[in-house]
Amino acid sequence: MDQDTFNKHAHEMVDWMSDYLSNIEQYPVRSQVKPGEIAGQLPVSAPLLGESMDQIFADFKKTIIPGITHWQHPNWFSFFPANSSNPSVLAEMLTATMGAQCMLWETSPAATELEIRVLDWLRQMIALPAGFHGVIQDTASSATFCAILAARERVMDNNCKEKGLFGQKPMRVYASAEAHSSIDKAVIMAGIGLDNLVRVPVDEDRAMKVDTLVRLIKEDRAKGYVPTCVIGVLGGTSVGAVDPLSDIGVVAQKEGLYYHIDAAWAGTALILPEYQYLMAGAENIDSFVFNPHKWMLTNFDCTAHFVKDSRSLTNALSIQPAYLKTREGGQVTDFRDWGVQLGRRFRALKLWFVIRSYGLAGLQHFVRQHIAWAIELAEAISKAPHFEVVTQPSFSLLSFRYAPKGVEGQALSDLNDKLIQTINDKGKTYLTRTVVDGEVVIRFSIGSQKTERHHVFDTWDHIKEVASSL
Repeated sequence: MDQDTFNKHAHEMVDWMSDYLSNIEQYPVRSQVKPGEIAGQLPVSAPLLGESMDQIFADFKKTIIPGITHWQHPNWFSFFPANSSNPSVLAEMLTATMGAQCMLWETSPAATELEIRVLDWLRQMIALPAGFHGVIQDTASSATFCAILAARERVMDNNCKEKGLFGQKPMRVYASAEAHSSIDKAVIMAGIGLDNLVRVPVDEDRAMKVDTLVRLIKEDRAKGYVPTCVIGVLGGTSVGAVDPLSDIGVVAQKEGLYYHIDAAWAGTALILPEYQYLMAGAENIDSFVFNPHKWMLTNFDCTAHFVKDSRSLTNALSIQPAYLKTREGGQVTDFRDWGVQLGRRFRALKLWFVIRSYGLAGLQHFVRQHIAWAIELAEAISKAPHFEVVTQPSFSLLSFRYAPKGVEGQALSDLNDKLIQTINDKGKTYLTRTVVDGEVVIRFSIGSQKTERHHVFDTWDHIKEVASSL
């Protein structure tokens, strides 16, 4: 493709992008295709000769778009948001154009130095103490994996990196029953094993029972295990659970455990002063992760991972082949030593664009309105016949269920499953289920960039209408 042809199609696609974002409500939120429907429209082998971009783009619109679930839709209330925004899209276009690979300071000094500075902006915005250092990972799953590797090396005096786990006493990782499944995957990849992931029971607020944590640690030591890491939850995926983070930190410090906090979604709420009390006791945190690509208008992927001692990461992950050594050496930060990946995208650019474009006040307004709407919706549900709030709003997440009189137990769970499936099949909105105390409930997460108050309550009316038809 020559430059003139590129210019023509670049302008055409930018126009399409703008129209897509302006008219996104014309699409069903969740793709309505059936399994195999998209693959059935694709050739079974690659073309021998190049095809025109006119044809490729036409096929994109005809074949691919029907199979897309529209995460930026204002009626998106499923999972958690995976937000984008116009400033973020513009930055991502520049990133793709430059094609920078930012593994070392030398391979793009601006990428490294911008990442250091913009992560420190973010640290201040969420009230982490001075002395924490930030790095952008691809996802919170990767950050949690890195945290467990760092914990493993610390407790084993940096021997696992060289000698592996053979002959070592089994290590133990502690997390509440509400902690994310990425922790399960991390202990598998770290060689610790699922049998050594201890799920600590939770109280009626779904927060970790700290007295039980203390007891489990002491019992494990007596059995010859090595307590290694404890993970606190700020805004659990199921219903937004929040652990007693400060109390857990005291235990971690006393018992010598590495302390990691997973705030993948709800960490964005810490830009609000009224939620920064949750960071009390932060001096006992070893690492902290949240995703600006969820609730902070920065498109996927962009995970902010903060560590109190950067050597905890580099001790676990740094390797020094000759082809990666540079003249600057210890004078600069080489982020390839801070994560699993060697190759790194220029993710800091879009975060910089977003923070500068919205400003802290604009981002705070964006988050506050979602929290306010969740509280208002919970009040409406509590007053509606045949519905009940199951878990009160945690930030902008709540759960509820359809509970007509006379329907109980498994029949009630089946009815709510059917309600969710029927609503999603209609395409007007997209909801997810979760299970609370063994019962299926509707999980409602507010956070999309384009969502306004009327979308929340139009969807609530739609839910009631569909429920009454079942």
